[in-house]
Amino acid sequence: MKSLLQHPDLVTLHQSVANHSMYNKILTLSDLKIMMETHVFAVWDFMSLLKRLQKEITCVEVPWVPSCYPKQLVRLINEIVLGEESDLDQNGEAIDHFTLYLNAMTEIGASSDKLLNFISDKDYSKITIAQKNFVEFNLSLASNGLVHEVAAAFFFGREKLIPDMFTSILDDLEKNINTNNQNLFPNLKYYLIRHIEIDGGEHSHQAEKCLAVLCGNDETKWNQARLAGVNSLKLRSALWDEVEQSFI
Repeated sequence: MKSLLQHPDLVTLHQSVANHSMYNKILTLSDLKIMMETHVFAVWDFMSLLKRLQKEITCVEVPWVPSCYPKQLVRLINEIVLGEESDLDQNGEAIDHFTLYLNAMTEIGASSDKLLNFISDKDYSKITIAQKNFVEFNLSLASNGLVHEVAAAFFFGREKLIPDMFTSILDDLEKNINTNNQNLFPNLKYYLIRHIEIDGGEHSHQAEKCLAVLCGNDETKWNQARLAGVNSLKLRSALWDEVEQSFI
């Protein structure tokens, strides 16, 4: 099966986002709050992409019928859902990753009000341009996109990107903020480390296999997948550009 892993557009964009200059400019707790109050939008809309894949590839209807997709693909998606929607926190208690991130925000005094209000009223006029463009793209894709386009955004814009991106963020946080206090923001550190582990070791490979199965040998599907991946990375980069510009 074909792969887009070495496509120059995707490689260049991946490296650009994974090593964005914004990470090294998080120098204060105030900067970290600003970053998290934007990033929480991406933490939230991620689940809509995953749920679209689950809805499409597995059976969530009543009465249940067997999925028409290969059983290994059904298993891959269900395994990712299990890890994202009911993982374990530092104390061994079941938790979804969105709630884990909200806990991390509370821990440092960051506000989740803007995101929670948006979830309630879906009023795009109350959020920033980059937040709007990012969330609108992902929710529209999750609702109306072709399933292989969703899988491409899920893989290139999330599961393949996140381990490298979070490694950069964690390294810079340790260097810039956490030098004299190794116990600062433990929930955020756990969230970042957990995603580096599972996305880098498990979910990324599963998401890549999912995309390969969905596109098969169809050149049109691979082209559509490439465009979805490119757009996802560009919008993530714009999100970080906006955060960086908001730092004083």
